[in-house]
Amino acid sequence: MPGFVPRPQQRTMAEAVAEALSENETLVVEAGTGVGKTLGYLLPAVASGGKVIVSTGTKNLQDQLFRKDLPVVRGVLRREVDACLLKGRANYLCLYRLKQYADFSAGQGNADAGDVQRIQSWSHRTRDGDIAELASVPEEALVWSRVTSTADNCLGQECPDYSECHVVQARRRAQEADVVVINHHLFCADLALKEEGVGEILPSANAFILDEAHQLPEVATQFFGMSVGSRQLSELARDAIAAQLAEASDQPELRERAQALEYAVRGLRALLGTEGQRGGWDAIAGEEANAGLSAVIEALAVLQAGLEQIAERGKALQALARRAQALHERIELFLEPDDAVIRWYETYQRSFALNLTPLDIAGTFAKHKARYPAAWIFTSATLAIGEDFRHFTAQLGLGQSKTLRLGSPYDFARQACIYRPEGLPAPNAPHYTEAMVRAVRPVIDANPGGTFILFTSHRALQIAAGLLQDLGERPLLVQGSASRRELIERFREAGNAVLLGAQSFWEGVDVQGAALSCVVLDRLPFAAPDDPLLKARAEAITARGGNPFREQHLPRAVIAFKQGIGRLIRDSHDRGVLVLCDPRLGQMSYGRVFLNSLPPAPMVRRIEAVQAFFAASDPVQAEICQ
Repeated sequence: MPGFVPRPQQRTMAEAVAEALSENETLVVEAGTGVGKTLGYLLPAVASGGKVIVSTGTKNLQDQLFRKDLPVVRGVLRREVDACLLKGRANYLCLYRLKQYADFSAGQGNADAGDVQRIQSWSHRTRDGDIAELASVPEEALVWSRVTSTADNCLGQECPDYSECHVVQARRRAQEADVVVINHHLFCADLALKEEGVGEILPSANAFILDEAHQLPEVATQFFGMSVGSRQLSELARDAIAAQLAEASDQPELRERAQALEYAVRGLRALLGTEGQRGGWDAIAGEEANAGLSAVIEALAVLQAGLEQIAERGKALQALARRAQALHERIELFLEPDDAVIRWYETYQRSFALNLTPLDIAGTFAKHKARYPAAWIFTSATLAIGEDFRHFTAQLGLGQSKTLRLGSPYDFARQACIYRPEGLPAPNAPHYTEAMVRAVRPVIDANPGGTFILFTSHRALQIAAGLLQDLGERPLLVQGSASRRELIERFREAGNAVLLGAQSFWEGVDVQGAALSCVVLDRLPFAAPDDPLLKARAEAITARGGNPFREQHLPRAVIAFKQGIGRLIRDSHDRGVLVLCDPRLGQMSYGRVFLNSLPPAPMVRRIEAVQAFFAASDPVQAEICQ
């Protein structure tokens, strides 16, 4: 391989994976940045000759693994490997829904008519129907939800376009492939029997490899619970109007019932407050909220009854009647008290979701995993707390699995410097963010490259954005001003920008070279204490005599901390400074747990040492730290 650098850690990982594959074992591997874990599991997995399902954290990682890493493995092993990239059904164009929406939007004069025309034109050219192919219509465009299907609204074999269905064809390819690349959302949906696209291929797999496995407990928790959202209800209403026009044009009262449901949904959304709210339903379930939800339930029941009365007129009406019944049952389930689940809501800009989430998924995940007696490999750069994997394995009920922790091969002693500014107030002090920005400003000025400042709250991010308007020639990029992908591309191209990001920028961002040569963490990333899920789990831990801080809050924060740190050194030639602003690192007893998670780089307390690091092309770290 051109440019390949032998790494003992990668070889050790590959040997451990090969053994787990041959013995059908469960293996948990933490592989630090630079180990090359993708080749560490792909080479032995493909060489084993069995059917392998690889699940990654995001669609971007899926694409990288399929388009970049698998071709390398094919070349190295000199063998043909039939590989397939499989995404959830919402990523594939639905020909039936496209025709329906095109007819509906033409009659309504919708603002997205141009997007609909572009999608129609592309639909005649595409082989796979993957919506990511059509770059001229952004992935976040609302029109995609109108022309793709969900498990709720798919007509299945009753669909007139079933023989040409892109989802069905993608699944057929996956059944025949040696390696199937999916993501955790798709994997967990099928594991939880909420069939989304891989149900037919799970039983035939010889190995399951879960990359970015630190994300898995949270994703699995979503799918082992239940959710009903305003978008599902609004889509039901819109689809009912379209079906009424096509299959029951003499029943205008059905349209009125659908519109009444839309009004009720909007009314409940207004009662739930501003976007970005997460809270326990019981905490807000006062008279107004309960009345708003009752109005939604009543409007849904009226629409359901209307659909059932005329369902025999067409397949779309039949499917809609079933959807209405399923949504009705979900909302009724949400209202049933159950000590084993958490009832909570979340608001977005124009929508909301009502969620039932299990307190503990360990037993459920273990039960589903046991249905597939194959090799199971869980890997990530951040799974252990120190040398201890119990926090991760306990969440998924993995029992006494084999574990392996491999450090990074990078020379942090020469490549990096850790700066802890002195004199900062406590993070809960009124003007902490202002003091943090003052401490970080000399670091930004000394850095010839780019700087990431990672925040634990959007409020602190906005305060810092207001204080950093005078950066001169340096671009200031702020989360929320553009899409995440666009901000990262602009940051990479600028070479000396300052990017302010919150939670989504703490992981999954890979910027190599001088374009990112400083990462600042404003606070230790403890989750918000009023998060309804964490609050309920903390109460359950306390009830059984445990310590929620040690068992839940601290391990979660350490994993997020390690993810943030991992943004800095992405290559053996990278150099950079990690700035840790939170004074609790040295003041609180738990600070030692975070300090023990740091890479082996020299730590400095004076700004002059940081300035010297940036000024030197190949510094002798021992001299800088004196």
